[in-house]
Amino acid sequence: MKNMINLKKTAVIGISCLMLGVSCNDEFLEVLPTGSLADAQVGTKDGIEGLLIGTYAALNGVFGNRFEGPNHWVTGSIMGGDANKGTDAGDYSTINPVQRYEADPTIGDFNNLWRGRFEGVSRANKVLAALAVATDVSAADAARIAGEARLLRGHYYFDLKKHFNSIPLFDETVLPADIPSIPNTPDVWAFIEADFQFAYDNLPEENGAGRVNKWAAGAYLAKAYLYQQKFGPARDLFTTVIEQGKTSNGLTYDLLDDYAQIYNAENDNHAEAVMDVESANNTGNVQNANAFDDLNYPYNTGPDGPGNCCGFFQPSIELSNSFRTGADGLPLLDGSYNDPANEVDNIYRHVFTNGNDESTFVEDPDPLDPRIDHSIGRKGIPYLDWIEHPGSAWIRSFPYAGPYSPKKYIYYRSQENSFTDGSSWTRGYATMNYTIIRFADVLLMAAEAEVEAGTLDKALEYVNRVRARAANSEFWVQEYDGSGPAANYVISEYTSFPDQDFARRAVRFERKLELSGEGHRFFDLVRWGVAAAELNAYLDYESQYLVTKFGGASFTSGKNEYYPIPQQQIDIQGSDVLSQNPGY
Repeated sequence: MKNMINLKKTAVIGISCLMLGVSCNDEFLEVLPTGSLADAQVGTKDGIEGLLIGTYAALNGVFGNRFEGPNHWVTGSIMGGDANKGTDAGDYSTINPVQRYEADPTIGDFNNLWRGRFEGVSRANKVLAALAVATDVSAADAARIAGEARLLRGHYYFDLKKHFNSIPLFDETVLPADIPSIPNTPDVWAFIEADFQFAYDNLPEENGAGRVNKWAAGAYLAKAYLYQQKFGPARDLFTTVIEQGKTSNGLTYDLLDDYAQIYNAENDNHAEAVMDVESANNTGNVQNANAFDDLNYPYNTGPDGPGNCCGFFQPSIELSNSFRTGADGLPLLDGSYNDPANEVDNIYRHVFTNGNDESTFVEDPDPLDPRIDHSIGRKGIPYLDWIEHPGSAWIRSFPYAGPYSPKKYIYYRSQENSFTDGSSWTRGYATMNYTIIRFADVLLMAAEAEVEAGTLDKALEYVNRVRARAANSEFWVQEYDGSGPAANYVISEYTSFPDQDFARRAVRFERKLELSGEGHRFFDLVRWGVAAAELNAYLDYESQYLVTKFGGASFTSGKNEYYPIPQQQIDIQGSDVLSQNPGY
């Protein structure tokens, strides 16, 4: 039974019990606003712990909107070229302009993302405000609780910063009545750093599965440095985290031997999980599962595949090509992976070249990075423990979204109804944890900092550590009949980084391969300052095949790096308080 099930039950029971207190005198005339708790109710250690658990719960989203999901499958992956929206043009059509970089401030999904993250901030502030007046909390517990709340608050603000850039900033000392008059500002890094630093200084190394700890705070602080191009401090702190860090349940940080086990619910709270979002099933509410991913399964799978809905989040054709390797087992860093001779053979092009006869399709014989088949569902390749991906039977529309299905964070046939919550409209509520930061991510961020600091040998060591795990043939995807690997996997480590430019390209490309579909790509491209060039090249390539989806689309430099401030929020606070981002 997962730890977070107990945490969430504790929160529900604790808050419910707190709300049952009644009075027999005339104080009954003083009615609290709906949903409010008196200071006395939350001023105890148990009450504050309940508020803290509610702050954790906001990691999974608050308002049931899929843009709120911690994996940023739309705003991070689709917008970064990892994936296409999938399904067809009429399904969840409000994503259509977003993926074409034509979003407007009135789109409700942006408002829900904004509201959800600020709800997380508000919950963290309530913990800290209650802690300030508590009388039965020890100094050690106060430091721990404040550290957890401030790391979570820092996370919510970090998320808002990377999406919207200019945001209102307030802490627990600001009165609720004053919040609507706070303008948005891009100058929030110092506040975020202070939250992470406090958490790093005050959290214990071990804090129990499902909770944040000292080393999660250290990794996140180093990530904040990296986003600001403070490469020296980032490198130093990443080094400490890599050498000394451990998970909140006491495991020394390390890469898992088997890449696929990162995404397996039966292996949650593993040694690679630096900071994750816990999930649970059979709690009476599927929002406690990975509700943000309920659409992101192959289409129309029936009993032979997971979810049975809905065909969203299809890996892009360009991403598939990126896994092409040369005969030396290294990526094609010059971009030639998109050349016709190097494109990964797929059923889409076969069908449109040879008609609808899928039976004559031959799997790609040329070398590929083995991570492709842990990341992308391809026709003829075993799909976890289900069946070989059947091609068009699991794709709603080839011409609209291409030939591929998502494969990360997908549950196994053997896990149906044990690691899934089938109590709602779809079977697709899985309960594996989503890793906000994982150890491979830390290694590659550290490699990036080392490159920019000029220490190329250390960057090489970190990148090769990630590639060595992928090169372990024991854990490559195998044919069901036991005849060997499912494709021609060829991967090797780099022998050297000859110069800084080469190293920079190698590290950035490794992030693309290792973290594909995990919500990082768009934000990486923006912070590297290459979003316009990379994404317009992506659109030019992908629109050859997906004309309806991408024809005429373009990324506008100086605008599309950030999302619009939701118009609903400007209407509430006033345009004299909240200013819109450039270009919207």
